Amino acid sequence: MKQTQHRKSVSRPAWLCIGIAALVVAMCARAAQAPAQTNAGEVTLNIDTEQSKLHWTMGSTLHTVHGTFSLKRGLLKYDPATGKASGEIVVYATSGESGNEGRDKKMHQEILESGRYPDIIFRPDRIDGKAVGQGTCSVQLHGIFVLHGAEHELTVPVQAELSGDHWKGSAKFSVPYIQWGLKSPNTFLLKADPAVDIELEMSGPLQVAGAR
Repeated sequence: MKQTQHRKSVSRPAWLCIGIAALVVAMCARAAQAPAQTNAGEVTLNIDTEQSKLHWTMGSTLHTVHGTFSLKRGLLKYDPATGKASGEIVVYATSGESGNEGRDKKMHQEILESGRYPDIIFRPDRIDGKAVGQGTCSVQLHGIFVLHGAEHELTVPVQAELSGDHWKGSAKFSVPYIQWGLKSPNTFLLKADPAVDIELEMSGPLQVAGAR
């Protein structure tokens, strides 16, 4: 009888240890099979200038003028958690054209003075709205717009699609160039709108800090 009791007292702790070990092994196996979590941090959007373009439109009493500018460089960084942004988008002011040589000459010499102010720059500082590291989003990008050597506060609505290591986006906004101190292109016969409409198409490589 004493021997039987002794075997029972030994077997219970032994089976308990085996059970705990089996549970630990099972939990480790589940953890190994679980997909890695993404730890999304600061997002960096590089702009491919060859695949990006700025279109502009200006209305007048005679006709609507359409034109383009070329991008010089572009980089945007932001934190989806805080909305804090940095970087800059730079446009060649000298690249502006509308398809009319005389009109473009006046634009560069008298209005933009692009020989003196060769860059048009936007420097973002924050994003208002739900920014993401992957997926689609519509946000308001706030920052400083530098035109004709002067800085102006501006908020730009942006729609973007971020997928894997690539992104694309668009922005539409108006620049009140007359209010900002640029010369009016008006003549006796032609009255131009005091603001020019901008449509910016962008795309390029995407990086997310801390993503696995």
